[in-house]
Amino acid sequence: MPTPEHAKVKVADSKYGKILVGDNDKALYVFEKDKDNTSNCYDNCAITWPPLLTRGKPQAGTGVKENLLGTTTRKQGDKQVTYDKHPLYYYSGDMKPGDYNGQGRNQFGGKWYLINPDGKKVEK
Repeated sequence: MPTPEHAKVKVADSKYGKILVGDNDKALYVFEKDKDNTSNCYDNCAITWPPLLTRGKPQAGTGVKENLLGTTTRKQGDKQVTYDKHPLYYYSGDMKPGDYNGQGRNQFGGKWYLINPDGKKVEK
């Protein structure tokens, strides 16, 4: 999938409450192991949990706090979208919008969670 010029982050209603989704309406996740705006998900991890990449400044959809949206530079130089300093990822096991198969998974050395519009991980 080509990297978009301006990745868009939106808010969607889910069984977990309001969560962040990408432009394709698929759920976005955060990784517990990531610290201080830095991704710790590479190689096989990044295949299972593809990072949300952008070439330019990410765009905030309705309900997304633009001041929490940012980017971090990955090892290869790609820009990954962040929210409240959490790098954002998709889960390869989510086939369509409304799938939340990554929620609460413990993989690659940490847990994965959906994220809400306040920048907090969804733990329920």
